[in-house]
Amino acid sequence: MPIDSASTFAYPVFLDLHDMHVLVVGGGPIGARKAQGLAAAGALVRLVATDVSEHLDTATIHDLRPRAFEPADLEGIRLVVTATGDELVDAAISAEARARGIWTNAADQPVDCEFILPAIARRGRVAVAVSTDGASPALARELRNVIDGFLTDEIGVLAETLAAERSAVQASGASTEDIDWTERVRRGIAEALADRSLAL
Repeated sequence: MPIDSASTFAYPVFLDLHDMHVLVVGGGPIGARKAQGLAAAGALVRLVATDVSEHLDTATIHDLRPRAFEPADLEGIRLVVTATGDELVDAAISAEARARGIWTNAADQPVDCEFILPAIARRGRVAVAVSTDGASPALARELRNVIDGFLTDEIGVLAETLAAERSAVQASGASTEDIDWTERVRRGIAEALADRSLAL
């Protein structure tokens, strides 16, 4: 099915942020949440903020700069998230980052973003991301909550089991692409969701 021509953020992707230098500007509740989420994903977070939320675990921050943003803060940065709460400031930081070819997300300002952050439900290595193309973050969050209710711990275990089965096939010299995994996966999902009333 063709992508809706009105859609802006039309190409979903999962990033490997391990040891990648990322910048978060703004240390309020939103900035703190973004910073800790990035750190949890393995990123080396540089946080620039005049005030830092008491909810932020500063031990997770690679480089804390307790002051206002300066263009030099973008040196060595691969990804930027702005959440200062000031639209003009966020837009200016986004423009500066874009001029340097750095991908930027400005919280709640899709017009100043190259990427948006979806609502994510996760169990182990299984992650389901929900986006509304920036139209309604609240809808994305609620849909994520519905999906999260069906992601059992067993789903996470199933992913590991299937990974081991794929590795065994590869170790035997065969190709995993030559196997139709559909029934195996469906059976595993059904078993993992045995106590949930989900119609597949």
